[in-house]
Amino acid sequence: MEYEDKAGRPSKPPSPKQNVRKNLDFEPLSTTALILEDRPANLPAKPAEEAQKHRQQYEEMVVQAKKRELKEAQRRKKQLEERCRVEESIGNAVLTWNNEILPNWETMWCSRKVRDLWWQGIPPSVRGKVWSLAIGNELNITHELFDICLARAKERWRSLSTGGSELENEDAGFSAADREASLELIKLDISRTFPNLCIFQQGGPYHDMLHSILGAYTCYRPDVGYVQGMSFIAAVLILNLDTADAFIAFSNLLNKPCQMAFFRVDHGLMLTYFAAFEVFFEENLPKLFAHFKKNNLTPDIYLIDWIFTLYSKSLPLDLACRIWDVFCRDGEEFLFRTALGILKLFEDILTKMDFIHMAQFLTRLPEDLPAEELFASIATIQMQSRNKKWAQVLTALQKDSREMEKGSPALRH
Repeated sequence: MEYEDKAGRPSKPPSPKQNVRKNLDFEPLSTTALILEDRPANLPAKPAEEAQKHRQQYEEMVVQAKKRELKEAQRRKKQLEERCRVEESIGNAVLTWNNEILPNWETMWCSRKVRDLWWQGIPPSVRGKVWSLAIGNELNITHELFDICLARAKERWRSLSTGGSELENEDAGFSAADREASLELIKLDISRTFPNLCIFQQGGPYHDMLHSILGAYTCYRPDVGYVQGMSFIAAVLILNLDTADAFIAFSNLLNKPCQMAFFRVDHGLMLTYFAAFEVFFEENLPKLFAHFKKNNLTPDIYLIDWIFTLYSKSLPLDLACRIWDVFCRDGEEFLFRTALGILKLFEDILTKMDFIHMAQFLTRLPEDLPAEELFASIATIQMQSRNKKWAQVLTALQKDSREMEKGSPALRH
């Protein structure tokens, strides 16, 4: 008899559904498998058609699950292969930099081979050394000078914290109020420097190093003092160099014409830089340039933050470091070329926006900005206008600006 009780009597033979379940070598870990189960004893049995339909549905689910698992396995394999390729490439690049380029820096740094390697990104393990060599030390700052400036800064901090005035004669023309304001601004800015990393804030492993470099710089250049944005530049250098070498690179970097113009807030020179930028903006992206003009979106709205922090606040840190790599190779021109690369990358989006949305977008760029796409965009930007390169355009604009300041009769007609 087909249906019998369990008291020692034969049970019914396995159903086709159970055979299917046993023959499957893969079973999804979900409740979908329940469609193959018999109904409870107190309910009518499934009709044969419904049971067959459920078997087919389940088998389809298994096939789809296997496909998904295979696709995921292939994706993981591809990821692993790409990671191995990148690691091998970095390893080879490190050997090239350490064994061929750095020992022969003076003769090799401007060669085509090295320039190409530079564009691909400097390996993190040699980045600090390359940056130091590329930035140079025209100011001839020594480790001893850094120690002197740091000692002076510490003395000033003690003096200000106790309300003393014994250092007031040391920096003639710079009031105690100015020095105290710089000290407070440093403290505030450090707390806002790469907050997601949690390494520069109070109690973090790099807090004291960052505080030391910024404090020492205000003593080294009291005429410049501390300006908002400096903390990001110093922080990036600290991540790649020891404290004294980071201070040397920091001081020399800020002494470059473009950085000095911005950090000393030389309005005339800043406007000249913006004007030069717009020459190449119109040349490379005429449609977007016209859209910006129509909406009165001027370069200062988005460029100031990018230039002040050398993109380290605006872009993901690893991408910002790659921008720094080529900036160290090409100088200030690359900062403005990068800006045009960013605008080109998002041209289609920006042309559909009004003033407010463009300003908001450019002052808060997407966090997942892909490095290869940005560098491909930058590569298409031509820094030449009417056969004049960046430096020539900038020099001509500076000359025009000086003549206007003098009220040159030639410009009045």
